[in-house]
Amino acid sequence: MIVGLIRHGLTDWNAAGRIQGQSDIPLNDEGRRQALMLAERLQRESGERPWDFIITSGLSRAQETGAIIAEILQIPVYDPDSRLMERAFGQIEGLTSEERETLWGKDWYMLDLGLEKEDDIRRRALEFMEELGERYPDKRILVISHGALLAQLYTALYDNKYTERIGNLSLTILEKKDQDWDMLLYNCTKHLTENLKDSK
Repeated sequence: MIVGLIRHGLTDWNAAGRIQGQSDIPLNDEGRRQALMLAERLQRESGERPWDFIITSGLSRAQETGAIIAEILQIPVYDPDSRLMERAFGQIEGLTSEERETLWGKDWYMLDLGLEKEDDIRRRALEFMEELGERYPDKRILVISHGALLAQLYTALYDNKYTERIGNLSLTILEKKDQDWDMLLYNCTKHLTENLKDSK
C-alpha cells in the first residue's frame, strides 16, 4: 500500500502569514497553479501503477486541490474525512505572528487560547491512517490535508525525526509494510521549483 500525503495549495491567508486553522479559506490562483504542477508530476511519475483515488479534508482549499489533481489523473475523489481537518487554532485563527504578539506577547503559545491539543490531532491522524491501511491494503491513495495536521502525523509516526515546515503542495510518500509506514519521500516540492526554472 502506498499513500501520497499532500498539503493543499496556497491561499491568500497563507501568503499573508495568517493562521487558517479550520477557517474555510479558498485557494488563490497561485494555489490552483501549484495543484496543476503537482498533478502533472504525479501523472509523469505514476508509470504502470497509477494512483487509485483521492481523499481530502472537508475544507474547500483541500477539496479544490483534490479536484484539480483528480481531473488531471482521471481518478475519483472519495467523500471528505473529518479526521484530516486542520488543527483548530481557537482565538489565533486569522492572525499574523505580529498580531498575536501584539495581543498576547511573545509567549502567546503558553496561554490557553482554545488551540486543539497536539495529542488529539495525532490521535485522529493515526486513526485515519490505521483505518486506511485496513480498508485499502493494496491501493495507491492520495490524501490531501493541512500543514499542522501533517506535521503532527509525522511526529507521531517518526518520533520527531521529520520536523521541516510542511510546504504548500508538498508531496510525502509512505509505504505500509506490516505495521510500519516506511518514508519513501518527504515534503518534496521539486515540481514547483522545476516549473519556476522552466518559465524563466
